[in-house]
Amino acid sequence: MGEFELIRRYFAAASCARAAAGVALGIGDDCALLQVDAGEQLAVSTDTLVAGVHFPDCCDPFLLGQRALGVSASDLAAMGAAPLAFTLALTLPNAEPAWLEDFARGLDQMAQACGLALVGGDTTRGPLSLTLSVFGRLPAGQALTRSGARPGDLLCVGGTLGDGAGALPLVLGQTQAAAAVAELLLARYWAPQPQLALGQLLRGKASAALDISDGLLADCGHIARASGVALLIERERLPLSPALLALCGREAALAHALGGGDDYRLAFTLPAEQLAAVQVAWPEVAVIGRVAAGEAVQLLDADGQPLALPETGYQHFRP
Repeated sequence: MGEFELIRRYFAAASCARAAAGVALGIGDDCALLQVDAGEQLAVSTDTLVAGVHFPDCCDPFLLGQRALGVSASDLAAMGAAPLAFTLALTLPNAEPAWLEDFARGLDQMAQACGLALVGGDTTRGPLSLTLSVFGRLPAGQALTRSGARPGDLLCVGGTLGDGAGALPLVLGQTQAAAAVAELLLARYWAPQPQLALGQLLRGKASAALDISDGLLADCGHIARASGVALLIERERLPLSPALLALCGREAALAHALGGGDDYRLAFTLPAEQLAAVQVAWPEVAVIGRVAAGEAVQLLDADGQPLALPETGYQHFRP
């Protein structure tokens, strides 16, 4: 099967590649053409996922298709952008029809759930890797960034933490769990749901935001540095799911929540007067700390005393 036949059969024919609002020209030419209204900005993000680094070498291609796009779309949520379109650059060792059919089906399912149209990309031969670029739109000047947190703001997250990291031993076959527990945790790993609606809700309310991909402590460090403030995280206020607690107990669950990554929840700072309105619309939002003068991230115990920070956050080139 040649490159162009592969694209036509598995991707150009997918539901997510059909004409969509904001897409003036999709698959078929040298470039896609995206249309944003006057007074809007285009949000763009690119993620690469490599076999053996971001996902197991041998995994279900349907689940991989879901995960790849869900992870990428989470960056749009972090900026408060409404989803528009995406491209896929797919490197494959072999063009296996059964694998491609399942991968495309998972990708299409997540694309439709997120409201993203496939508008182009590339295919090449080589070790399995996926590079996705996502595009969103938002009113000019309303993007959520990492640099607006101010002392006195609350530090919040968009839901339970640690489930993706807790699921990894299940993904790798290193442990087992009751069916109900395993199903919930594996769904959080393989089908992360980008918090797109929450990101758009936070426009004009949150002072800073990002999505949690590399671990709560590491990612909150980005807000602290960009904003020139300290983020005080209260360890005992971290929201943990019953499934994660059932799998590994509270101490291990807290470790996953603080440093495990793969959550794809939003972490954001919020003036206190905005909290009630946000929680009415999104009850899963939890306050886990506050912003203070100073620098970096501080972890506090139940009595408000500082705790030593564990080693956290994945970095590709760290020795």
